[in-house]
Amino acid sequence: MKAIKINLEDYVHAGEGANGESFNHRTDPSVMLKLYNPGKVQQPLDEMLMARKVFAAGIPTPEPGDYVTDGVRYGIRFRRVEGKVSYSRATADHPEKVQQYATEFAQMCIQLHKVELDITQFENVKDRYRRLLQENPFFTPEQKESLNRFLDQAPEAHTAIHGDLQFSNAIFTPTERYFIDLGDFCYGHPLFDIGMVYLCCCVSDEAFIQEVFHMPKTLSTRFWEHFAPAYFGPGKSLEELTELVRPYAGLKTLIVERDTKRPMPEMRACLKGII
Repeated sequence: MKAIKINLEDYVHAGEGANGESFNHRTDPSVMLKLYNPGKVQQPLDEMLMARKVFAAGIPTPEPGDYVTDGVRYGIRFRRVEGKVSYSRATADHPEKVQQYATEFAQMCIQLHKVELDITQFENVKDRYRRLLQENPFFTPEQKESLNRFLDQAPEAHTAIHGDLQFSNAIFTPTERYFIDLGDFCYGHPLFDIGMVYLCCCVSDEAFIQEVFHMPKTLSTRFWEHFAPAYFGPGKSLEELTELVRPYAGLKTLIVERDTKRPMPEMRACLKGII
């Protein structure tokens, strides 16, 4: 697909993240632009195509538009959600509301994980991890065999999986809630998603949480402590819920080691008892 040429002077810088920057249109308040870092050409195209499928499946997400380029970088135009804020930013700005925001985010996740998908249109989360495991140079053959057995025994489902379920990837206004950053969307059991929530809130180190989520780790940990019972409901203690999701958080090691090209022992610790 050929990218549509845009003039970046028509946009105003609005923010930035690990993969690029966001912009709002100067004269059309309904348009925002997500522009990836230089050198990333296929990734924004893949995300746009995925975002269109997710939107068509009825998942609450900003409507995706065109695949575009300013001549150097590539990106996607979306329908702009005016006045939006992410659940991580809202929590950082209003820590006294951490229980409210954690509960609202949990409700969003519950609804997402009820959506049955056409599995011919999306990848199985287990297949994705098996592929990443095969490509990983840091796990031993014995460790890979153990992780494959864990994947074989993990529960199956045909429900929606965000794939990168951080509390920064859910946004809201006074009347709307949306999921964003859908490049890793797939299908499978919700535990594969909830592991990411735990990883971001409790396993990531203080410096990462401060840089990415703009809050101390004590606050992100409190977010998890309210999120877990709101998502799973009564019947199990926080300690039991944490032990349930820890291995799924550990699987994210495969993604992080792929991106950083180095072992991540602090994340591998979640895989204790499996490898």
